[in-house]
Amino acid sequence: MTQKKNRFWTFLFSFMPGAGEMYMGFMKMGVSLMGMFFLIITIATILEIGPIIFLAVIAWFYSFFHVHNLAGMPDEEFYSLEDEYLFNLSAIKMPGADMAEGYRKTVAVILIVVGLFMTLRGLFRVLGVYLPDYFYWLVRGVGYRLPQIVVGIGIILLGVYMIRGKKRQLYSAQDEEKQAVFEEKPKDMDKEEM
Repeated sequence: MTQKKNRFWTFLFSFMPGAGEMYMGFMKMGVSLMGMFFLIITIATILEIGPIIFLAVIAWFYSFFHVHNLAGMPDEEFYSLEDEYLFNLSAIKMPGADMAEGYRKTVAVILIVVGLFMTLRGLFRVLGVYLPDYFYWLVRGVGYRLPQIVVGIGIILLGVYMIRGKKRQLYSAQDEEKQAVFEEKPKDMDKEEM
């Protein structure tokens, strides 16, 4: 049950993303904030992509001020607030089964690649004793940096995909405008002839 709590404890819990929301009874909000915060840190640590940590800092500040905004709400507004996850994935509507199938394939490929990386790392740790030193260090270095390279290429491809999608959207909007102008001209010409 959501209720306003002791301001001192609210302040202390606000330093851990999601804990302040959970303390006030907003479990879904708290879990989603805490999960997002630790997921960002985990991804940045595993893939050694330091700049991603800035997203964790943003999530921390968001959570800190979110708790204090909740605590400072008028009672009527506070008690009418519903506990919802921050990211409602069920609200995202995918237009068509083809898109859902495409996402399923993408997730499957990502899972296979991650599984291969984990398997290769484990094998080389076990078999590293039996391999020549130069070969072991070469394979270990490539295996260590390969996830970063794959993620970097994935980010580039995602950016290219997003730009191409926006261009297609802009071109289709321009085509619709041209078509609308083309359809309006004959009507105007008929009026002038009368």
